[in-house]
Amino acid sequence: MDHLIQEYEEVIRRSWDRKALSDYQGKSITYGELGREMLLFHALFKQFNIKKGDKIALLGRNSIHWVYVYLSALSYGAVVVPILPDFHPEDIQHIVNHSDAILFFVSDSIYDRIDETSLKKLKAIFSLETFDILMSRISGGKKEIDHFSDSFREDYKSLSAGEFALPWKSIRADDCAAIVYTSGTSGLSKGVMIPYRSLAVNVRYSRENMPLEPGDNILSFLPLAHAYGCTIDLLFPLSRGCHITFLPMIPSPKILLKAFDGIKPRLVNMVPLIIEKIYRKKIQPAIGKGAVKILTSVPGMRELIYKKIKRSLYESFGNNFLEVIVGGAPLNPEVERFFKKIKFPLSVGYGMTECGPLISYASWDRHPHGSVGKAMDYCKVRVVSSQPDKVPGEILVKGDNVMLGYYRNKAATEEAIDKDGWLHTGDLALMDKEGYLYIKGRSKNMILGASGQNIYPEEVENKVNNLPFVLESLVMLRDGGLMALVYP
Repeated sequence: MDHLIQEYEEVIRRSWDRKALSDYQGKSITYGELGREMLLFHALFKQFNIKKGDKIALLGRNSIHWVYVYLSALSYGAVVVPILPDFHPEDIQHIVNHSDAILFFVSDSIYDRIDETSLKKLKAIFSLETFDILMSRISGGKKEIDHFSDSFREDYKSLSAGEFALPWKSIRADDCAAIVYTSGTSGLSKGVMIPYRSLAVNVRYSRENMPLEPGDNILSFLPLAHAYGCTIDLLFPLSRGCHITFLPMIPSPKILLKAFDGIKPRLVNMVPLIIEKIYRKKIQPAIGKGAVKILTSVPGMRELIYKKIKRSLYESFGNNFLEVIVGGAPLNPEVERFFKKIKFPLSVGYGMTECGPLISYASWDRHPHGSVGKAMDYCKVRVVSSQPDKVPGEILVKGDNVMLGYYRNKAATEEAIDKDGWLHTGDLALMDKEGYLYIKGRSKNMILGASGQNIYPEEVENKVNNLPFVLESLVMLRDGGLMALVYP
């Protein structure tokens, strides 16, 4: 297996003068500048006596500064703990304490809402915007570190590509690289321990199967604290020498369309909700009009209308992309069916935080309708069913992408990973003869009908969500029958 940190060392050297990162409508840096900053942070960690395996918490919106901290911790051998900025302050405090974090880099606006006195294990808190020390429990630490950082930054201005090196030899594939806390549906979130080998095979598989070349543009708007956003929008394109632009604000359709037009990304990664909103607000009203609806039933005219819609969609995404990849949640079947019909390059993948996150994928031109692709090359996937192609069963995963376990939660780890090393995902699916997966729902959500049939709420919700004026729905069992709560 290739060493992930060695790969970044090589790509930084090779792409030294090429643009690496940009904040949307803000500053940009080269790969060389990124490398120098990583070494600066390594020196900072040493000053605070951070050792291999120590935890460094990170909280803020997508930005160049966020990446400085993440990549510096990753390449140092520390364990980075990325936290979603939308978490409640009490949840943030729980994660920082539960993870045993020693340093904490946090956005100023979020820091103002946190009770730092409850964070007993921290040595220091840094502003993610300025890197000023907001709190230090080291005697004289603030003055010493500020002075040290200024002088060190000056010393490294002349560092060349040939002199750049990262301490990757001391980092092993099974070492923990990150602890990602999931936003569970009940109770406090669990800390998923992701090893370097998981990140490495996720990046390697993406590089071998997804279309990116050095210098290509990427727009990062999925949260980097989420495994999907971090791997697909940061770690993978960075390993290819791409130029990544970070969108720090909430990606409303208006903001996204403007950003796509300016950046012209080569690969677009998004969650289903965004593509479904585009379909409902832009496409559905257009094809639902009387005259257009009639014309789509006429051979020849239908192709012309679909071609026009496809061209409009290409322009919306910047007119330079090769594929749109949807992940993070199931895509509405009706929406997927329409994009298949107009031959739009859209693919659906499947994964979970516990796998860093990739489990399955197939490019849009090899992607059967309703499928989430085939198992990635570096893991095994099986469906626990006597007839996997006809009767849904739980998806089990085994391979280098699977987590080490849940941090400080032995019971949850033993429940998730069996004695043979198979991760029990809790997701139900079919698997056809060619190995393509078709997700049906969550095992815990399945409803047993009055006549004994299995009902998957997600399938019913997809039907309800296609109705006019319905944005989202939740299907449940009530008094022996199905009931749907609707968000208009």
